[in-house]
Amino acid sequence: MDYGAFLVIAVVILYLMSSIKILREYERGVIFRLGRVLHEPKGPGVILVFAPIDRIVRISLRVDTLEVPSQDVVTKDNVTLKVNAVVYFRVIDPRLAVIEVSNFLYATSQLAQTTLRSVLGEVALDDLLSEREKLNVRLQSILDQHTSPWGVKVTMVEVKQVDLPEQMIRAIARQAEAEREKRAKIIHADGEYTAAEKLAMAAEVIQRQPAAIQLRYLQTLVDIGAQNNTTIVFPLPIDIITTLERALERTGK
Repeated sequence: MDYGAFLVIAVVILYLMSSIKILREYERGVIFRLGRVLHEPKGPGVILVFAPIDRIVRISLRVDTLEVPSQDVVTKDNVTLKVNAVVYFRVIDPRLAVIEVSNFLYATSQLAQTTLRSVLGEVALDDLLSEREKLNVRLQSILDQHTSPWGVKVTMVEVKQVDLPEQMIRAIARQAEAEREKRAKIIHADGEYTAAEKLAMAAEVIQRQPAAIQLRYLQTLVDIGAQNNTTIVFPLPIDIITTLERALERTGK
């Protein structure tokens, strides 16, 4: 075999070796052959890419995390605040992610920023603070709808932090304190009402059973003797007190 034939064989072997590509389990390769994309992505495993006829674009199918920078948001009730969020997404169609958008990561980031400002601008501050889960679902639905033509699936959106102005924090603290005082007064009033009802019921029982007042009188004497041992108590029968009350009533008349 002459030197020329050996050189040709060596070049072919090197070319074939350079055409071997290994794709990991989470990777897919979108192949462009003479400028036209193949219908099905390649991988995972060992594939052949015959340059310069073929060109490969590697796409990861793993869930990716995108942090949305802090955005200036004006809520429905004209409160200015800063909000940031995090977006979880993954590529489900590598072919669309390559040919439908030039940079799906950058496009998703810009779409997340604009969607965050527009959606949170439609709700009041109280709804933003108390119904964050509903807002997360709404953000996820809108982003997923717009990124679906790019072969991107938005799996979850979470509003991370809401930075309120200092004066708004003080106003919310005063509002919370007023709410606590309101609940305390309502609970106290309910207790007074319940106590009044119980006392009225006790008075009715005593009125029907005069002996009950005598028992209560004796129980009071026992309590006084237990709490104040130096106090001298002279029991007075209830009958005498009743007789005195009737005599006073006749005198008054």
